[in-house]
Amino acid sequence: MEGLVKLSFYCFTAAAVSMFAASLAYIFYSVGRVRLERSVLSTSTGETVSSTSARFDVGPESAGRWGTMLTAFAVVLAFFSVVARIAATKRGPYSNMYEFSLAFIFAILVMYLIFERKYATRQLGAIVLPIASGMAIYVWSLPSSLRESTELIPALQNNLMMTSHVSAAIFAYATFAVSFAAAVLYLIQNRKPIAWLPRKEVLDDIGYRAVTIGFPLLALVLILGSVWAHEAWGSYWSWDPKETSALATWLIYGIYLHTRTLRGWRGSRSAVVLLLGFAAVVFTYYGNYFFGGLHAYGGV
Repeated sequence: MEGLVKLSFYCFTAAAVSMFAASLAYIFYSVGRVRLERSVLSTSTGETVSSTSARFDVGPESAGRWGTMLTAFAVVLAFFSVVARIAATKRGPYSNMYEFSLAFIFAILVMYLIFERKYATRQLGAIVLPIASGMAIYVWSLPSSLRESTELIPALQNNLMMTSHVSAAIFAYATFAVSFAAAVLYLIQNRKPIAWLPRKEVLDDIGYRAVTIGFPLLALVLILGSVWAHEAWGSYWSWDPKETSALATWLIYGIYLHTRTLRGWRGSRSAVVLLLGFAAVVFTYYGNYFFGGLHAYGGV
């Protein structure tokens, strides 16, 4: 068992290195590069005058391809990290913030690659991969004791409910990370259009499609969480800080869908709501550190 725990961590570390490299490749590809252009003009007297100008242009296509390849490597390594953790603990890897974050990183990478392939755009990686890399840094900052395989407290000893409830959460948060990236790029394009970034209409559609996946998943999180809470704590709803912030997050994305479909909101207003929604996701993820509550065990 100890060997599997170490294998899981080694696979995670290798995935993190691949993510860091992919982040740099995507950023290099998305930010572009400076091209120097020299022009020579002839005057009426026959003299020549040369001038040099600089302009930004699309980054090298090879950097984008490297970003995709490194992200694919990271997905495979993160998958083996999660599988090794499952084999070591004989349950879903969701009992504390270390395990939850390992699974969350895997979900982010999977959802990103799905959207990259569907929309044939790599620029989202310049935002999504740094988010995943930041999560890797967070995992490294956690106490090493959380890496050990320990017995679950009684409230968590429902493998089916824990697996379904938390799996829905990590994939909901992962799709919201994609929508956040689309919103950021949309606002950049809206302020100053950049030729090599995806068109605003494409970014708006990516944000919307991501939310249509994440919103029902988060609803499932709330429903399953209520059923599990009744079983574990004797109450369907106790206004625990984490469940309350999850509800607030769900409502924000509900407002986004409502205003988009019924009010016709598009563009910058919808993008701002997506930014607020992801801020709520981050608060839900880490809020228990500040407010405690029933979800505070194991750093969860």
